[in-house]
Amino acid sequence: MTPLLENGLVVRILSQTLTGPLVRFIARRCPVQALIAAPETVEGFRHADVPEPVPQPGQVLVDVGQVSLNYGEVRHMGAFPAGVVLGYDAAGYVTRAAEDGTGPAVGERVAAFGPGAWAERAVFGTDSVAVVPEGLDLGEAAALPLVGITSLRTLRAAGPVLGRRVLITGASGGVGRLAVQLARLGGAHVIASVGAVQRGAGLTELGADEVVVGLDDIDGPVDVILENVGGAHLVRAWSLLKPGGVLQSIGWASGEPAVFPPNSIFAHGAAKTLQSFGDAASPGADLATLVDLAARGVISVEVGWRDSWKRVGDAIQALLGRQVAGKAVMDID
Repeated sequence: MTPLLENGLVVRILSQTLTGPLVRFIARRCPVQALIAAPETVEGFRHADVPEPVPQPGQVLVDVGQVSLNYGEVRHMGAFPAGVVLGYDAAGYVTRAAEDGTGPAVGERVAAFGPGAWAERAVFGTDSVAVVPEGLDLGEAAALPLVGITSLRTLRAAGPVLGRRVLITGASGGVGRLAVQLARLGGAHVIASVGAVQRGAGLTELGADEVVVGLDDIDGPVDVILENVGGAHLVRAWSLLKPGGVLQSIGWASGEPAVFPPNSIFAHGAAKTLQSFGDAASPGADLATLVDLAARGVISVEVGWRDSWKRVGDAIQALLGRQVAGKAVMDID
């Protein structure tokens, strides 16, 4: 039976038909393959067999079919301790429902956010998963969690954007492409800033009113900035902000320090605000909103690279080389 049980589909079917100690016994006999941190290697990661995770009462066990990569997590992969299962974004099928009765049932298609996602099976809190409507590809659903939560929550924190000028820097990335669409849905005049002309492809179709390279050609101040680049870009973006405006500092892709000239923070009129972002707690409700919008075609999930997780090295190089428009998705095959 063991070779068959190593197939996640078989475990899923068994979980739908068997309950109690027998299922737990069967599952625990099956190690799962995962991508783990391996700082001792040149790549910084490797495939390895790990014990199947055991869910807590408020967690579901998910048979993972698709995962996505985020620029920040692959850039800083060396910071993870050896042996830690990598990744945060996943989609798949629930194979064990939460013992406390919360969350989706066995067999439900879900998108999920949480540590240890890059594995054949993973556990997630029931407040960190959302049922995926039929018709939405699970690969697209897997691309949504981190970038979608970031885009949605930073825009929400900036307040209503109807009729306001919203600048999104690093707009060609996963966060940027979703933020452009969500800001447009909110009624904003959207300015998408990219690093090169070719990186701006498709942003007008997603809802950008203006697509600019860098920040020098922006005509007039803006009300809201979602800033993904950091460094000197952040300093320049701050100078474009209207009195009373909000700058959400999301990412630091440049890796450079931000040096503000003397008195450059001072401004007449209503106070300008610079806010940090790092709140990904309990994302289930927001994730449900995002998958619903995607399933109805209101937003487009931009997947610029998709292949087997056996080619994870290629995906990482493509992301670090800025060769991916949107997200990179891996199929757990």
